[in-house]
Amino acid sequence: MSEHTLNPKAEAATYLKTLIALLILTAITVGASYIHFGSGAANVVVALTIATIKATLVALFFMHLLHDKPVNALIAAAGFVFLGLFLMFTLLDFDTRENPLPRNLPGMVTTPPPAATSPAPAPAPEHH
Repeated sequence: MSEHTLNPKAEAATYLKTLIALLILTAITVGASYIHFGSGAANVVVALTIATIKATLVALFFMHLLHDKPVNALIAAAGFVFLGLFLMFTLLDFDTRENPLPRNLPGMVTTPPPAATSPAPAPAPEHH
């Protein structure tokens, strides 16, 4: 645990400022979801950038990494780096796909439906 000594009023003010910043960033995230930034990947990058800023604020102030040992901040930063690497590889794979839509979505498939055929004759009744 950290050994920082702040008075409770200053700490409450810090939490309130962090809360307001997180609420503003949430409103920006919602607003950005209605804006098309050129491609789906650009929209994801914008959303993930805002989410990273919010996660950093939470880690610094609510998890007390700002006043903790530097090795804990290094571990948290390494987590962000690996998350970014994994997401980058996922986006690279997704961009190489020709048609990423599932085949079972009705009306979304670009291939024409099969030609209509005459219905199969009804089976003959069985005699006992």
